[in-house]
Amino acid sequence: MKAIQVPQTGGVEVLTLVDTPTPKPKPNEVIVKIAAAGVNFIDVYFREGRYPVTPPFILGQEAAGVVSEVGSDVKDFKVGDRVAYTGITGAYAEYGAVPADRLVRVPAGVTDHQAAAAMLQGMTAHYLVNSTYPLKKGETALIHAAAGGVGLILVQMAKNIGARVIGTVSTEEKAKLAREAGADEIIFYSKQDFDAETKRLTDGKGVHVIYDGVGKTTFDQDLNCLRPRGYLALFGASSGPVPPFDLGKLAVKGSLFVTRPTLVHHIASYEELQHRATDVLTMIVSGKLKLRIEHLYPLKDVQQAHRDLEGRKTTGKLLLIP
Repeated sequence: MKAIQVPQTGGVEVLTLVDTPTPKPKPNEVIVKIAAAGVNFIDVYFREGRYPVTPPFILGQEAAGVVSEVGSDVKDFKVGDRVAYTGITGAYAEYGAVPADRLVRVPAGVTDHQAAAAMLQGMTAHYLVNSTYPLKKGETALIHAAAGGVGLILVQMAKNIGARVIGTVSTEEKAKLAREAGADEIIFYSKQDFDAETKRLTDGKGVHVIYDGVGKTTFDQDLNCLRPRGYLALFGASSGPVPPFDLGKLAVKGSLFVTRPTLVHHIASYEELQHRATDVLTMIVSGKLKLRIEHLYPLKDVQQAHRDLEGRKTTGKLLLIP
């Protein structure tokens, strides 16, 4: 099969299209013929070596497709079932071997492309607004990169709850997308001070929560935008990791809370995985959640996909098509 291998960690140039044997299932595994694989910042972190994996390895953490073979102990899936998954390395390929308890069924009314686009980013947004900081009707949330893959989903989920949403974006095009998703206010962080603007938009009170996937370039100002006992959910670092900082600042700025959650700890059990995935996929079927799939790349164009993602040139979701 064709796959994208990382022979050693580094820049986009290390992403290599290779021929490799099609995997065979272990007793508890299912082989998925991959129809689409998601391109995410976590893939960049693995490629660069921020997350330790011993090369060579096949990149990719998210995909959807059809079951082509099942292991001897698998009872819940059969050949031909439509499935999706996230959190299992090796999705940038024509086939993937996935433990059966990490798979979710794709319902009628959800396409393969939608399923691949929804697993990582959709469930990330889901845990952020429902578990990390359970957002309530009438509260105000600041969402960074509001026109990005997670951002557009976060905006919609926050509005479905009944919260007020302030979104930060860099361009007019991205502002339009964030507003269409439901953002009440837009801040252009490329030409406005989002700290000052957030205070202006909240009459100096600050927001209840900030959902921040940007990291290094936003973190310090985030702490100025929260109301006393406000919550900063730092779920990514697209601009780089946040340097060490003095926890005493949290007291001075209003007894603030800061957390660095990840999806893996919010779908660790089979039950929680199924609950979150079902919620997200049901929202798609009902029309409460609309996904923006911006670009489809063949496997051979994976380097360009990573360049586009890292260059912050994209809105919505990028998918690789084996």
